Amino acid sequence: MNIKNPLQLLGGLSPETFMRRYWEKKPLLIRGAIPGFQPLLDRTELLDLAAQDDVESRQVVQAQADKQGKWRLKHGPFPRKSLPPFKTPGWTVLVQGVDLHDERVHQLMNQFRFVPDARLDDLMISYATDGGGVGPHFDSYDVFLLQAHGRRRWRIGRQKDLTLLPDMPVKILANFVPEQEFVLEPGDMLYLPPHWAHDGIAEGECMTYSIGFRSPSKGEIARELLQCLAEQAADEAGPAIYRDPDQPAVARSAEMPAGILKFAQDALRAALKDPLGLQRSLGEVLTEPKAHVWFHGGGSFEGGGVRLDRRTRMLFDAKHVFINGESYRAAGADARRMRQLADERELPASEVDKLSEPAQELLAQWCEDGWLHGID
Repeated sequence: MNIKNPLQLLGGLSPETFMRRYWEKKPLLIRGAIPGFQPLLDRTELLDLAAQDDVESRQVVQAQADKQGKWRLKHGPFPRKSLPPFKTPGWTVLVQGVDLHDERVHQLMNQFRFVPDARLDDLMISYATDGGGVGPHFDSYDVFLLQAHGRRRWRIGRQKDLTLLPDMPVKILANFVPEQEFVLEPGDMLYLPPHWAHDGIAEGECMTYSIGFRSPSKGEIARELLQCLAEQAADEAGPAIYRDPDQPAVARSAEMPAGILKFAQDALRAALKDPLGLQRSLGEVLTEPKAHVWFHGGGSFEGGGVRLDRRTRMLFDAKHVFINGESYRAAGADARRMRQLADERELPASEVDKLSEPAQELLAQWCEDGWLHGID
């Protein structure tokens, strides 16, 4: 992607300018980001997804629409008969990760790859009847809100008071103070940085596409990295166990022995001694598929080109390529072509033919696993 070229998707800004001026800094309203945009899935297709076991979905009913005057939250799957009639106002179905299940949606999300793949998370589709919404709230991550069908009124603000209404199944701000208000029509898009409060209300039946980004907390990333490093250390250290043949008898039984502390320190040093261990672990963590992702294997590329499966996550650094939670050392011409595959998500036959035999065997294995597919 040429990051200096203006994009209609960004209101005529180049990706370079957008990232410098707006990313994690301030909102941007883009009229006609995708002119003439039509929903990639119609209502029936979306609700069919919401009925599947392997698709994450939620239903939110607003307090005004509930007979008891309370917000209600349910988790899917949702058989069609379990949902209210479409003429009933004030309810919403949110279908997460639609890009994993529909190639058209995956291709739409790829238009946002001016942000690193390590940050790009998924595309959620929200279907709402008239008056539907999830209440005023804030997200801890960046989001692009693309209107796909109908109209939605957005109110946004830099919320300082983050107090939530108590005893609610959804996180709703208690004292939302909007500063701006927009009505989005199909093809319009709103970008919001993290912690910008927003409240979207459907004006008639509508669908909104939310392109979200990964924003792990320090605690979360530390936990996952330490677990990954521990697994690597266990593989390298072997079955060594604690021994203390010189341990004397003790009068104070509960005092921790100095020997076991030293053993623990040595174990940690062994886990961190590989200078590339942290890089390798980070790449594996960031490409690990989500728990509900499944691949359909058994394919081959028959000596032609290859294309990554839409569920596949692939990254690289100076020493490795990472794919779906696994890491491989890479150098030279093979590394350049693997990086091309990661960047472009496909590799033509002319480049596949130039790969070494071990690299081609690796592609064949990934095809067999369903991580990529052959193309003519």
